[in-house]
Amino acid sequence: MTPKQEAPQTIDAYIAGYPEEVQAILQLIRRTIHETAPEATEAISYGMPTFKLHGNLVHFGAFKSHIGFYPVPSGMEAFKDELAAYKQGKGSVQFPLNKPMPLDLIRRMVEFRVQESKAAAAMKGSRA
Repeated sequence: MTPKQEAPQTIDAYIAGYPEEVQAILQLIRRTIHETAPEATEAISYGMPTFKLHGNLVHFGAFKSHIGFYPVPSGMEAFKDELAAYKQGKGSVQFPLNKPMPLDLIRRMVEFRVQESKAAAAMKGSRA
């Protein structure tokens, strides 16, 4: 994004800003999240595509040579063995663009986050 460009306000606008081959990968990830968490809503948060369910569920974004996926630190911890092959940050993992996207792993991470999010919402509701 150049300084004069406005930040995208929708996931469609975000994806449209990338080359076709990256758009296809972003759409695959988006579809995987939608199928796994159909109740989640789309948003742009931190300048990235975000799915929300009782708060932020997961974020993802495209970079020069990878897709960043952000399932928060608990999502990273739950899958640490499977994520060991990838470059990571505290709450993020980098999936290289030049390798097949691990959609099954992404799906399972989203499932984990959905359960975690619903449990946290139920706990909040029981305290009210």
